[in-house]
Amino acid sequence: MGRTVDYYLAPQSPWAYLGHQRLADILQRSGATVRVMPIDLGGKVFPISGGLPLGQRAPQRQAYRLVELQRFSAHLNAPLNLKPKYFPVGGDDAARLIIAADLAQGASAAMKMAGAILAACWAQERNMADEKVLAELLTEQGLPAALLERSHSQAVQERYESYTQAAIDAGVFGAPSYVVDGEIFWGQDRLDFVERVLTH
Repeated sequence: MGRTVDYYLAPQSPWAYLGHQRLADILQRSGATVRVMPIDLGGKVFPISGGLPLGQRAPQRQAYRLVELQRFSAHLNAPLNLKPKYFPVGGDDAARLIIAADLAQGASAAMKMAGAILAACWAQERNMADEKVLAELLTEQGLPAALLERSHSQAVQERYESYTQAAIDAGVFGAPSYVVDGEIFWGQDRLDFVERVLTH
């Protein structure tokens, strides 16, 4: 096939959590490759795309978000804490660790690390902004402990900034977003369309 999915995610997104394993399954079925591209959604993308942090959204939107999360959690049989102990939480360190895994061992390691971080926040009541938790997640995924130190490198920071800029340039305004051949699919509820594009 030779198709590639640009996977723009924010590590603290419950929607990325709900879609992550399904994306992995679609990639396997379709033979497509993935570029795992964590982005600074709240700090850089929202301010220029009209997005608002959760706490600043209208009460109706906040209430409906909880309904939808519950709905998809049940539908997908994916355990989810609607109001995790550690949320809101900063995603920058987790994003950089995903990138460090990618630079060291490739997209499959980045996908594993992203999945572990998302589950830590949304299913396991763990603080992904805590270095100790990130170190534990590396061990659990069988990845080198040294990646934590590497995640603080200039190279990783530059890649994080370049992914964020790439998202802005591509017209991405929310996460997760999946981009195939320049076409944006926003949200895990669009994964059926992603699979269609990859398999037709």
